[in-house]
Amino acid sequence: MKTIILSGGLGYRLKEETEFKPKPMVNIGGKPILWHIMKIYSHYGFNEFIIALGYKGDYVKQYFLNQKQLIHDFTLHTKTGFTKIHKKGKNNLDDFKITFVNTGEETLPGERILKLKNYISKEDDMFMVTYGDGVSDINIKELIRFHKKQKTIGTITGVHPKSKYGLLHFGNNNVVSDFIEKPVLKERTNGGFMVFNKKFFNYLKPGELEHEGLKRLVKEKQLSVYIHDGFWHSMDTYNDVDDLNKLWKENPRWKVWK
Repeated sequence: MKTIILSGGLGYRLKEETEFKPKPMVNIGGKPILWHIMKIYSHYGFNEFIIALGYKGDYVKQYFLNQKQLIHDFTLHTKTGFTKIHKKGKNNLDDFKITFVNTGEETLPGERILKLKNYISKEDDMFMVTYGDGVSDINIKELIRFHKKQKTIGTITGVHPKSKYGLLHFGNNNVVSDFIEKPVLKERTNGGFMVFNKKFFNYLKPGELEHEGLKRLVKEKQLSVYIHDGFWHSMDTYNDVDDLNKLWKENPRWKVWK
């Protein structure tokens, strides 16, 4: 089964980082968050990816084309282009099969998914979709098992987001009793780990967000939610980047791979 990763957005709230590279290529622990996402899926045996490129898509291509040289020392003969890799210990290259598709810089996510329809093979009844800016300790196999059991066209993952603000607790006398720094909210949001039957393409239209297609599924009672109470963290702001880098050093809960 293939996994579509939406990687074409501009990332306005990370402009200093994304001025020269796309948001999914912002580093967490020295590796792009896109790589972290792919490692999660690969850990569960799903290593075929379709990356929907847009803004500065060539940056993504170059990273994976040059991954071997980035990891190892090498000798380059500039006249012939011959490269000799000096491997350091065991071969630690990733086992990813990636299809890179330019879906346009201004294209909205729903249309990006629609443009990839022909890249889902006839043998695949289902495909997965995720955003290029969120990590989780979600069990992908359990997600797929749940989707099959539900027999709906689509399944999204419901997670508890963190508040972007600190919250106040105070009594009738208006005296503050507690200050909670960015608590986890009781409500749930779409955590971005999604599974769809190929019929979902019929619910997408050009020039639309993916949410419009999801809303059409809701009207027909064809959208399920997989409840995930474990770790989930998106990367929308500089604080998120700092948080994830700190977690990577201290306790990278999304690192399900060895």
